[in-house]
Amino acid sequence: MLIETQCTETRTRLRGLLESQGRRFHEVEHPNQTYFVVPGQAAAPQVEGAFRVHAMESPFPLASRELRPERSVISVNGFHFGPGHFPVIAGPCSVESEEQILRTAEAIRAAGGQFLRGGAFKPRTSPYEFQGLGEEGLQLLAKAREETGLPVVTEVLAEGDVCLVAAYADVLQVGARNMQNYALLKALGRAGRPVLLKRGLSATFKEFLLAAEYVMAHGNPDVILCERGIRTFEQHTRNTCDIAAVPALQEMTHLPVILDPSHATGRRSLVAPLARAAAAVGADGLLVECHPKPEEAWSDGAQSLTLEEFRGMMEALEPLVALRESFAVKA
Repeated sequence: MLIETQCTETRTRLRGLLESQGRRFHEVEHPNQTYFVVPGQAAAPQVEGAFRVHAMESPFPLASRELRPERSVISVNGFHFGPGHFPVIAGPCSVESEEQILRTAEAIRAAGGQFLRGGAFKPRTSPYEFQGLGEEGLQLLAKAREETGLPVVTEVLAEGDVCLVAAYADVLQVGARNMQNYALLKALGRAGRPVLLKRGLSATFKEFLLAAEYVMAHGNPDVILCERGIRTFEQHTRNTCDIAAVPALQEMTHLPVILDPSHATGRRSLVAPLARAAAAVGADGLLVECHPKPEEAWSDGAQSLTLEEFRGMMEALEPLVALRESFAVKA
């Protein structure tokens, strides 16, 4: 059961009644709204005041379309994720230097991209590979934003880094390896920044949406889901792009769903075709890696577009983006 109210007095009465009855509940404060998530099928509380009761079957009530049938639009610095919008987030896997990140940001803006991505903290499979510039990388991203106006999307790896990264970034990214890092997800619920949540390497849709629910249940309704490919037996590509995840998730949740064709394939030649597929299938945006000199990149050069290839991808996307609303899931 989920109880929804906007009234402070009613919220106090509900909290007191639920506590007096010994019921387990979780109180979630969203802007202008408070939700009480009450497990089980018990009868609704009888108290005075304005509130609505929803009998919820979904294990992720805040993320599901049971509670909110219409699809959400999430706004970041004047740009939007959701129906009617197709923002492109682009940039290098990792921030390497001031010259690299500024040149990339300027090219992204010139080509029509809306967000700058870049890793300051990098989770690497090998402990000997480049782990990122840390706060210096965040400072360079902030400088690129100042010079180009592009909002910054960057990854946060640990609960203890959330405040630091939030001081520089406009959107906090959760990588696939951290999708079920519940301490981190809880902290991001309190961070006051939109969260871009990537699907885990072998996560089901339910597990993915429950991870989003963690962020939302701790006070942050602004979660953007990102399909980035799953691990299968195939060796030709880095991962297997689950393109069906885009419309499937849009049927299950009101949250925006974007696609990362770079990690989904690991191959530069496949990024642009999958980007076009994302637009055609109704995705709510893209997350793409590009670099001035991919062959010299400190990480993920093989899946990074050149700046010229990025411009070509954006040009090829234009007619598909214009038509995408006719393909997108609405019901």
